[in-house]
Amino acid sequence: MSEIHEGGCQCGSVRYRTTGQPHRTAVCHCRYCQTRTGSAFGVSAYFNGEQVEVRSGELNRYRFTTESGRSFETQFCPTCGTTLFWTLGLWDGVIGVAAGTFDPPSFWFDVTREVFTRSKAPFVTLALAESHETTASYAPVAGDSPRLRGQ
Repeated sequence: MSEIHEGGCQCGSVRYRTTGQPHRTAVCHCRYCQTRTGSAFGVSAYFNGEQVEVRSGELNRYRFTTESGRSFETQFCPTCGTTLFWTLGLWDGVIGVAAGTFDPPSFWFDVTREVFTRSKAPFVTLALAESHETTASYAPVAGDSPRLRGQ
């Protein structure tokens, strides 16, 4: 039997279940994750789509194009606004799950990687096995909006 974990949004309207282990995890310091979370970074657990099941509630979606020209779509509770999932145009069929939305223990998987340290908050100090200024797939075709660059 595969490992099962459940989670949901802050108000409890949306509930989900994951099966098995995530195939990738990371702490991400990119500006998109900073604005998505309203914090210094996001903690992400990536699963194949068939490993994630929304068990109750409805989700709103917000889609935009990254500076690398790829789609980024967040899915969030329309009642409380909690972002639960996202998909990246780079990884077809893969769903990112906001690690803090899992029921306790929220951080049940290993995180050994951090990405986009170039925009890391100066007060954040992590001791992870891998640390990358961007990612291998980072290939900007346009600049981010001035507000994301602090202009």
